[in-house]
Amino acid sequence: MSKSTDFAYHLTNYLTKYLPGEIGASKNTLLSYRDTFGLLLRFSRSKEEIKEEKLTLKQIDKAFVIRFLAWIENERHCSVSTRNQRLAAIHAFFSYLQPAIPELLFQIQEILSIPMKKHRQSTMNFLSEEGVKALLAEPDLSTKIGRKHLLILSFLFETGCRVQEIVDVIAADATYNANTVVKLTGKGNKSRFVPLNPDFVKILKQYMEEFGLLDSDKSMEPLFSSHVGRKYTRQGITHVLAKYAASARRKHPDLIPESLSPHSVRHSRAIFLLRSGVELIYIRDILGHASIQTTEIYARIDGEMKRRALEKAAGVNSGDIMPMWQKNKPLLEWLQSLG
Repeated sequence: MSKSTDFAYHLTNYLTKYLPGEIGASKNTLLSYRDTFGLLLRFSRSKEEIKEEKLTLKQIDKAFVIRFLAWIENERHCSVSTRNQRLAAIHAFFSYLQPAIPELLFQIQEILSIPMKKHRQSTMNFLSEEGVKALLAEPDLSTKIGRKHLLILSFLFETGCRVQEIVDVIAADATYNANTVVKLTGKGNKSRFVPLNPDFVKILKQYMEEFGLLDSDKSMEPLFSSHVGRKYTRQGITHVLAKYAASARRKHPDLIPESLSPHSVRHSRAIFLLRSGVELIYIRDILGHASIQTTEIYARIDGEMKRRALEKAAGVNSGDIMPMWQKNKPLLEWLQSLG
């Protein structure tokens, strides 16, 4: 193997053999890593003036990677989270290379030392129950496309699925136990079964019957296809949501946030389940979280909302609240003396 092809050789093995064959990486992970290294090659040609076929591992040092990350942020205008996602893919690749190329161990470890960039967490947008009703009232049920779009919006909320999960769901996934549950396949190719509300099951069955998805030979067909018969994309689902969110917002500006994504609907489902008394451990399983700590964020958000509501009802600001015992100097001095 020549020096000029060592990067191409190892990257090819990594993407075509190691990730899918040895660790069973999901399709989404493969696509994300492929996109990362496609961008890196584009950066190499346009900014470093190194052609793709000439790029070597030796040339990809810490400084090269840092320049690549800056290019992603400053010239491609990607978010910090996207920048960190690209860096995670680079870290994973070079971790894989460590035992294979010991002569580059120090260079690799320098790359692995590049930290993730801190950034302010974006505000979590979600819909109230009234907001969900306003959104679901928008599709025109007198048309076939309107009925399909209603089911897409309802499916997002009913299952709390990720956008890729609704894209990947097939007819067979929606017919378990007479439609009482739906099978969703999430991160790491992990599948879970989400129970369905009887009212939603009625809509789902009507949709599948209208679109011919109950036939046995259609079981492997996507549950949602575009008007040209192709499987919906993530962008397609996001477009459907944005379309009806915009029309609902014009009628109910106080109910529909300015920024509403499929993940916002997922958050909405989690908050709804929490307020309905469903325990966090079950919400974790429904959403497909790997850890209960991820799910706990909804409890904190709901607690903050309750606090604000109580303050509003009392007509006071939290900064003005001072318990009566704090105004009692002798009592306060006694409490301090306990230390």
